[in-house]
Amino acid sequence: MMFPSSFSLEGKVALVTGASYGIGFAMASALAEAGARIVFNDINPDALKKGVEAYAQAGIDAKGYVCDVTDEHAVQKMVEQIGEDVAPVDILVNNAGIIKRIPMHEMKASEFREVIDVDLTAPFIVAKAVIPSMVERGGGKIINICSMMSELGRETVSAYAAAKGGLKMLTRNIASEYGADNIQCNGIGPGYIETPQTAPLREPGHPFNSFILAKTPANRWGTTDDLKGPAVFLASSASDFVNGHVLYVDGGILAYIGKQP
Repeated sequence: MMFPSSFSLEGKVALVTGASYGIGFAMASALAEAGARIVFNDINPDALKKGVEAYAQAGIDAKGYVCDVTDEHAVQKMVEQIGEDVAPVDILVNNAGIIKRIPMHEMKASEFREVIDVDLTAPFIVAKAVIPSMVERGGGKIINICSMMSELGRETVSAYAAAKGGLKMLTRNIASEYGADNIQCNGIGPGYIETPQTAPLREPGHPFNSFILAKTPANRWGTTDDLKGPAVFLASSASDFVNGHVLYVDGGILAYIGKQP
């Protein structure tokens, strides 16, 4: 099958944060398949080691770095080290994130700030670290992993929704501020995705599984494979005139009011 050259990532270096497993691993694997050299981080050394092994088993030569993406100094050092070890970053995927499911009136301000720090401040820090080199070299791609919670609210996720809504607007502002430098900054908003963490919720008959299927026109959960094409598109020259956009990969949830009971 012929593959359009505009989707090729040959010669590009892609930094995917928090990509030892799960959604980040799937997107990084897709970027590698399109030709990119993968670098990634994890805050946990053991998780990083397992990630390196998982990439190797998949036939991907990925380089991992232990780094806390909320630490501005550590991120700057990591980005500089990537430049020395591999090459400057051409593609950044801000994937690292956390969620705390706590009713808002029970959530401590420190817990709220922790989610904001990882899910919103960290993407600012990492983008800030790679943008100067992108400007100097004539362009680059930044992909922020937003969420349907960029648009919707739900019980117990006040901090996460606030962070992802902020990340959506940070995405638009980076596009606005650096579009003239040929930097495209877009987001991906995953829907409910099949992962080991969601396996208990997906058991037939589980109320949450029934709820998600009733809310999703596709009538299924998403898979990590569903995120691969969007990631390659937004990382490649095929999306050079797409900027400040969030691509929701949600099976249609945001377009749908849901089935009548």
